[in-house]
Amino acid sequence: MKILSIVCQKGGSAKTTTAINLAVEAMLHGLEEALIDLDPQVSACDWKDIRGEKPPVVAATPVPHLERALKAAAEAGADLAIIDTAGRANETASAAARAADLVLIPLQPTLPDLNTTAATLEIIRLAGGKPTRAVLARVRAAGNRADETAAWLAGKGVEVCPVTLGERVIFQDAYAMGLGVSEAEPNGKAAEEIQQLYKYASSLLGLPSNRGGVK
Repeated sequence: MKILSIVCQKGGSAKTTTAINLAVEAMLHGLEEALIDLDPQVSACDWKDIRGEKPPVVAATPVPHLERALKAAAEAGADLAIIDTAGRANETASAAARAADLVLIPLQPTLPDLNTTAATLEIIRLAGGKPTRAVLARVRAAGNRADETAAWLAGKGVEVCPVTLGERVIFQDAYAMGLGVSEAEPNGKAAEEIQQLYKYASSLLGLPSNRGGVK
């Protein structure tokens, strides 16, 4: 089982949006997956309550029980566990980073988000320095701020995912329906972005990157 952790010290950086949509995309690729919600606000669990019985499995998990939850997911046959975390919670971020095979850091191209980058990277370093990529999220179509932010991050030695997630209403609408954007609007731009992000992450994790289970 591979473990993907979504970590950022800034609240509201699209961590849960990234986590639930990647979980849905993994499901659509035929994987068995578990979404572990370490955030005390349990936003991923709230989404699951709307979604109902349809996969993925989502489990609210206190940090001390993370290892147990991951073991249970592996024993249940999960191919992928995705860990959603809280902002401004060092213990949560550290536990998730320590468990991960890959860490994604969703960031908006804004100064408040960038100001948390050093703290987030330090937590990941202290947790073992797992492979890490920044993902620019909630990117507005106008302007070149995303390119400028990516260049700034690269200048700081941060590897940046080539896929960005736009500021799109469908992300909020899909959440409210208990869906991923790939289900709510499968031919839309948001679905395309999530599909490309999944392919990128899966290539780093060694998971199937094409629907039907073909790498």
